[in-house]
Amino acid sequence: MAKKRPQKKAAGAPQVTNGEVPVVGAREPCPCGSGRRYKACHGRAAAHAVTELVQRPFEGLAGECDWVALRELVPAATAPLRLKGGLPEGVPSVTLATVLPMAWPALRRDDGSVLLALQNDTSSGDLSRDLADTLQRALEAEPGTPVAARRVPAEGPRLQDLLDAEAGFEPVVHTGFEFWVPESADGASPEVAASLERANAAAIPTVKLPGVDAAYWCETPDKNHLRWVMPHPEEQLLDALARLHAAGTSSLGEGTRLVGSFRAHGLVVPVWDLPSSMSAEDCEKPAAEFAERLAGALASDAPLTADERRARGGLTNRQVTLS
Repeated sequence: MAKKRPQKKAAGAPQVTNGEVPVVGAREPCPCGSGRRYKACHGRAAAHAVTELVQRPFEGLAGECDWVALRELVPAATAPLRLKGGLPEGVPSVTLATVLPMAWPALRRDDGSVLLALQNDTSSGDLSRDLADTLQRALEAEPGTPVAARRVPAEGPRLQDLLDAEAGFEPVVHTGFEFWVPESADGASPEVAASLERANAAAIPTVKLPGVDAAYWCETPDKNHLRWVMPHPEEQLLDALARLHAAGTSSLGEGTRLVGSFRAHGLVVPVWDLPSSMSAEDCEKPAAEFAERLAGALASDAPLTADERRARGGLTNRQVTLS
């Protein structure tokens, strides 16, 4: 019988330090050097480190709907975060960002400020705990260094334990990722510059609508869309949308159509198709008027009519779960 060849360590893979195997992408080589993909090696243990999925990881945070939007919908955005008890000495600010260069989970800048990435892969079923662990390590990191991913202990604080619940949550949507590079910096490193160019090329133009909560317009080549993260209980919201759909009042005007919804982190996100000529500004008044109609439909507790039940079935059939 032929002897099995020893497997070579994957070139360029992050190496094990202090006996801990760092977290990498599921299809990347495992950092332990086995030659297997991470998901087929140490990623198995990481995937089962926390088996219980927290359905609403951002529940209890100010702006829960916007947290979901920045996690799932918005390419480039930032939001200032305020910590309980104030900022540690030497940390002038903490800012949430959708993504960071090279998919860093967090970055401690040269001036001591912290950027925390929201859209990275996480190692457990509790996104809030994973982010809190990354934030704590970023606060303690040396200025000028990124924070690596790792498997998060099952016990530990969550964002709800670290962030000031009384502070608002005000996302700023950007046209690109230039916020990666501070204005005071002479320029980005070649690696960051290349990552910035790729990210800017892939970003879908997105605008947060004023006047309504957590509604985001986006532009695509064929048609535009409005994706609106809503806080209402799923069954109540679907009933309300069905009432409006059956009555012919679920659209946002001529050429628009409520095409379905998806679930994300325990919340429902209705989606409308819009004509390519309909800008974010054009959406503002129709969205505000729809919010009033929806409030009336949510207040009704009458049984659904046959037409409304059919409308609800259609909406349910077109619902997709993202997370």
